[in-house]
Amino acid sequence: MSKSYVIIAEVRDGKLRQVTLEALESVRIAKEDDDLISVIVLGHQISPIVEQLSQYVSGQIHVIDHVDLETYNSEIYFTVIKGLLDNLNPHAVFLGHSASGRDLAPMIAAYLNAGQISDVIAIEKANAEVIYTRPLYAGKAFEQKKFTNGPQVVTIRPNNISATNADTASSQAEIITINYSPPPSLRSIVKDVIRKTSGKVDLTEAKIVVSGGRGVKNSDGFKPLQELAEVLNGAVGASRAACDAGYCDYALQIGQTGKVVTPEIYIACGISGAIQHVAGMSQSRIIIAINKDPEAPIFKIADYGIVGDLIIVVPLLTEEFKKALA
Repeated sequence: MSKSYVIIAEVRDGKLRQVTLEALESVRIAKEDDDLISVIVLGHQISPIVEQLSQYVSGQIHVIDHVDLETYNSEIYFTVIKGLLDNLNPHAVFLGHSASGRDLAPMIAAYLNAGQISDVIAIEKANAEVIYTRPLYAGKAFEQKKFTNGPQVVTIRPNNISATNADTASSQAEIITINYSPPPSLRSIVKDVIRKTSGKVDLTEAKIVVSGGRGVKNSDGFKPLQELAEVLNGAVGASRAACDAGYCDYALQIGQTGKVVTPEIYIACGISGAIQHVAGMSQSRIIIAINKDPEAPIFKIADYGIVGDLIIVVPLLTEEFKKALA
């Protein structure tokens, strides 16, 4: 008997987040050939996103488009989603391990009386069982887990599982538009959203991250990092030391008490390499460290190291990348 897999799509600033396609690929790894895939998309004026998703999904896309869903509100989103789940009767629900995904997943798991595995970075099948890998102890160890029975809820860490390809869909997606029914009462509403971001690219999904630490010395020290990130179409991050010193906003903080990133390239500028920071970026594919201190701990985990003043090195890198990309 075929099972039902549901993906909760994530929309931010009118765009489909990459982690949704990564969750879709995760489902394709976990499911059997005859299992069904459904995607739930909530938002406002999301027709372009639905059209984009239809290129990837061989199954149903359930769409609820309403102004109340323009910004994430856990109470509204959960009320709408659980109504859809009642009809879909899912074997498993997959979400991104993002701020909203981490908020929704335990509510969905409790509602379905399901088991939950969070922050998954790899999925494989072994002897007809699906094995999920997730990091432990700030990335120092990894555990492999599996579900034994009952419904399942899984969150996927961005930038770890390759996004699905558009040409993998074997048939046209079935788009189902559902009328929005507002909850009878709300304990909270979102009046406005003010974001402080590192630029055009979302930090947690960026393929390249240029990060600054105490070595940038002041807020102006982040300007060369922002220029380099813009040239590379990357995002700017920071260590807690830089945030505590007031050099940048805490929205940029990477580490054990900040964001966890896994970019293709991580450029650490003026960052010593304290274990709390390393916990948030150690899984990066390639780590490049720039530091005046040749004994800085960051060099122990770096694939490439440059001993020098970042104020001199970073602008030189920016110019060279501009020439190479031209």
